[in-house]
Amino acid sequence: MVNAVPVMDLEERATRVRRNVLEAIHAVGTGHEGTSLSVIDVLVSLYFRVARHDPSNPTDPDRDRILLSKGHGAPALYGVLAEAGYLPVNELRSLRQLGSRLQGHPNSNALPGVDACTGSLGQGLSQGLGMALGLRLQGRPGRVFCVLGDGELQEGQNWEAAMAAAHYGVPNLLVIVDRNGLQSDGPTEETLALGDVTAKWRSFGWSAVPVDGHDFAAIEAAMLAGLAANGPAAIIAETVKGKGVGYMEGAVEWHHKPMSDDDLGRALLELGS
Repeated sequence: MVNAVPVMDLEERATRVRRNVLEAIHAVGTGHEGTSLSVIDVLVSLYFRVARHDPSNPTDPDRDRILLSKGHGAPALYGVLAEAGYLPVNELRSLRQLGSRLQGHPNSNALPGVDACTGSLGQGLSQGLGMALGLRLQGRPGRVFCVLGDGELQEGQNWEAAMAAAHYGVPNLLVIVDRNGLQSDGPTEETLALGDVTAKWRSFGWSAVPVDGHDFAAIEAAMLAGLAANGPAAIIAETVKGKGVGYMEGAVEWHHKPMSDDDLGRALLELGS
């Protein structure tokens, strides 16, 4: 399994991933910038500090599983997988192109390191619960990390899975909610209010804590505490849509918008490229 990298290196890696992701989206002229940028720090924490995985043996039956249920954030996942060594960085430029392994939603049949086909919102947690139960039945040490979008929580299937996970007391399942407060149509609280998301998970029998979704040390501490809980755990990662690029931060129009050459240039300048 891959050894954890020093915490001090995570910011640099995340910045590099952000640059690669934006260049890939710009190259194809389509993609979800805001939702990808908000979740990168969570994914970097997972792949480089907490999760047990090995790019040289991506089907190891004892590995941890990572599901990006908010599959439209696939550019972020691909960027982190490239940083981890699952694919060449230059392949990111093939994003969403015909015949590419890097489609708009993750495809586990095409790309090593992707543990589930996702993107139909609301279904990832059910998949993750099934994986967690299967690993437990097999006596394997793998944990399952399921990354959800906050707008995605408006899908009822999430709460059926949450109820079942608490009922079965699944200890090897950790949910991370990317709580950036925006979805394609606007703020989540205007589209269909979620209220106190942490309290909601607790009411379903889960251990749940809020955390700054851009603080690497805090994310890791929350994940480790969640994994030590006696049952399923959720982390509510309070993030910023478009994190890292000032003109995209908190701007709903950058949920999914073509980038001009000028847009990319401004973003890369801000990211230090």
